[in-house]
This record gives sequence, structure tokens and C-alpha cells, in this order.
Amino acid sequence: MSKQTIDTYKLTGVEEPSDEVLSQLMREAAAIAKKRDEKAHQQLFSQLRKEAAKRLKEWNNKNISNPTDSL
Repeated sequence: MSKQTIDTYKLTGVEEPSDEVLSQLMREAAAIAKKRDEKAHQQLFSQLRKEAAKRLKEWNNKNISNPTDSL
């Protein structure tokens, strides 16, 4: 049997991956998860900044038209 590599290993449940292949699979999965997490984090905070700016604008507009309402 030839040496397993990430390119030749097939996830079937019949054959266990070698430690090297498993390690590489785990590193790649972690890298993908980290990239997705960073993208989701950026999207969340972008949306929060937009919502905060919208609310601040609404609050400022309300206080400009009715300055005594904020007291």
C-alpha cells in the first residue's frame, strides 16, 4: 500500500487516515472555519455600525425638531 497523502485519502469509514493526513485535514478545516468566522464577525459589526448610525440620525432629527422632548 502506498503512503497516504491528503490528495489520495478518501474518507470512507473503512480506512483510518494516517496521523499526518488527519493533522492536515484538521488544519485545513480550522483555517476554513477561522475564515468564515472572521467574515461573519465583519458582517455583524458592519451591520451594527449601520444600525447605530441610523438610530443616531433618527435621534438627532427628533431632538432638532423637538428639543424639549429630550429633557
